[in-house]
Amino acid sequence: MSDFAALLTTMPAGPDLDDLIKLYFRLSLSNKEILAILAHTNHIVISVRTLKRICKRLNLFRRKNQSDLEEVLAFVQHEIMTNGQMQGYRWLHLRAIQQGLVVSQDSIRRIIKLVDPQGVELRRAHRLRRRQYRCRGPNALWHMDGYDKLKPYGIAINGCIDGFSRYVLWMEAYTTNSDPKVVASYFIKTVSGIGGCPERIRADSGTENVSVEEMQMFLRRNHPDSIAVERSFLYGRSTANQRIEGWWGILRKQSVQFWMNLFQTLQEDGHFTGDFLDKSLIQFCCLNLVQDELDEVVNT
Repeated sequence: MSDFAALLTTMPAGPDLDDLIKLYFRLSLSNKEILAILAHTNHIVISVRTLKRICKRLNLFRRKNQSDLEEVLAFVQHEIMTNGQMQGYRWLHLRAIQQGLVVSQDSIRRIIKLVDPQGVELRRAHRLRRRQYRCRGPNALWHMDGYDKLKPYGIAINGCIDGFSRYVLWMEAYTTNSDPKVVASYFIKTVSGIGGCPERIRADSGTENVSVEEMQMFLRRNHPDSIAVERSFLYGRSTANQRIEGWWGILRKQSVQFWMNLFQTLQEDGHFTGDFLDKSLIQFCCLNLVQDELDEVVNT
């Protein structure tokens, strides 16, 4: 009990704690989840009662003081006009909370059904049965892959995800994802940032991954476990790389399909022929926008 009291006495107050609570609240976390993250990540221990009092002072309400429905309707319509047209009501509800709106999931669901009934039916028609996936812990296995849906228009995506936590280690849009040096730069930047490498990496057998394979084996060369060195890098079919393939499905629904539709419209209208100049123009105009959306999807 004395240790718990000591933690309470060292608890920081003021704007730092307020900012953390605002952030976690707008991530749509429950009170229990906010308290757990404050304790384990920020080393701040407070009671549920204290949290509720702070939320009340900051005007952070889940049911009270609901935002005006016209304001919520305008938000949903704006999202549906852009890449939000690919999203379900849970994702749009989280986006609304992050924008400071106070609205229930059910209200968002009803508004979407009202303003975009066709989109609701299209999303409902793509239900899949998921395969079971097992991974023994964080950084036990990273899944790395390229995504080529926008490649015909000059934008190539490469990403990597932790198999256990589904944490996105990198998600990068560039003019190529088949250059080993480019892919290796993503890997070494991530490894340097987190201060270590995974036990294993899984990727397809493309030549773009050879440099990452060599780096991974070098970093694992002195480890005594049975999956070190050559066994620390796994090759397989891209379609069987389950974790990252699942992420590509999420990415397409939340962002990429919007850009595919936009670029296909340009092509059908005769404004894009696929030559070097057209691809360069799309890269100049849209590459940074696509990257911004990738970052937004990763952080949502």
